[in-house]
Amino acid sequence: MSATVDIASEGQWRGILGSSAITVADFYADWCGPCKMIAPTFESLSTKYSKPGKITFCKVDVDNQQSVASSYQVTAMPTFIIFKGSSELQRVRGADSRSLTDAVEKAVKLAGTSAPGASFQTPGRTLGGGGGSAPSARAGARTLGGRGRTSFSIFNFFNAILTFFGLYIVSLLSFDPYKAAENSDFNVNRPRAPPKPIQVPGQRGGAARASGGVRTLADL
Repeated sequence: MSATVDIASEGQWRGILGSSAITVADFYADWCGPCKMIAPTFESLSTKYSKPGKITFCKVDVDNQQSVASSYQVTAMPTFIIFKGSSELQRVRGADSRSLTDAVEKAVKLAGTSAPGASFQTPGRTLGGGGGSAPSARAGARTLGGRGRTSFSIFNFFNAILTFFGLYIVSLLSFDPYKAAENSDFNVNRPRAPPKPIQVPGQRGGAARASGGVRTLADL
């Protein structure tokens, strides 16, 4: 079924101009060869863009509706006139399919409508998420399992190596390796007595320097 309205009276024409945001009118004549050539293009545009109350496509027979044609000074057929309300926006003369299509598409944008399927061109949302981009990871955020990322310490590494080799050498040179390692100053689990302060000569009440025992990097 065609969406194009055939104008049968001047009153009908005025009613369409008053009720439609955009009106596209084809002023034609039955005896006009170019009118018949471009008629399929006009019908295709009508089928694609017609929307009740928004965009209406009309055909006006200049022989039957002479008063309507003369009010817009239509002297050549076909003539296409695009109206916004009752005001003329653009006029296309002759069977120029490209110019007619461009004019109609411009009017469609002005009316705030689009071709079918245009509403699906916006980016979709992902399942269970928003349409925006995913937030970036924050510093210090916990990893899977709830534990943060542990940083490598060069101090702890060298301290462990020094302790290992110290215990190894002490136990190697002793008759009782286990006892020697247990009593060694390199044993980090062995309780240590507080170092005896040494008073710096010539300095009274000043800071004392600790002495005694082998010191590891852990004591620094």
